[in-house]
Amino acid sequence: MRILLVEDDEDIAQRLSAGLTQAGFTVERADNGADGYTMGLDETYAAAVLDLGLPQMQGIDVLKRWRSAGRKLPVLILTARGTWAEKVDGLNAGADDYVTKPFHVPEVAARLKALIRRSSGLASAVLTHRDIELDAGSNRVMLNGTPVELTASELKILTYFLHRIGRIVSQAELIDHLYALDDSRESNTIEVYVSRLRRKLGADLITTVRGLGYRLD
Repeated sequence: MRILLVEDDEDIAQRLSAGLTQAGFTVERADNGADGYTMGLDETYAAAVLDLGLPQMQGIDVLKRWRSAGRKLPVLILTARGTWAEKVDGLNAGADDYVTKPFHVPEVAARLKALIRRSSGLASAVLTHRDIELDAGSNRVMLNGTPVELTASELKILTYFLHRIGRIVSQAELIDHLYALDDSRESNTIEVYVSRLRRKLGADLITTVRGLGYRLD
């Protein structure tokens, strides 16, 4: 499930990105309100985690502008402890839920999954390409209607490609996504996982672009 994280605090953003990635999400981040607004408007996400205290554009204004533009993605806002007025303003502006800082990442992950389940009519968790279907909610992959068993790492890489069909994805980008904040990174494993995906889902599924990376055509 692809989600948008709009958070300017580097420590909080890294902790959330690592924890939510481990929980099965594909996390894309903006570190200011203006970029967050544009990404939420132009890209498709299953949900968004939105801090209210942001540079360039306040989170509450980002949320209001999303809703005014007709964007219905579920939004979980992050608020400071004791600021009940922020929670009320956020909910009135169209937020679906809130979490108060400091928070536990597993709680954020659980609330996001609950929001996505409740809004299943608004944000699809099923990704399709050619004869491949990936249900991000159940992590089930089908090829021509037949289940295909993928490891957790293969599933993460396939999900990443499915959100970037037609775009060249570098090996460094895949390593960052696969290992998040883990220091034990191995670049040669990307080639192994791409080879496995080709073997399981089709030899022509992923094209190697020499010197640049890979592309799901």
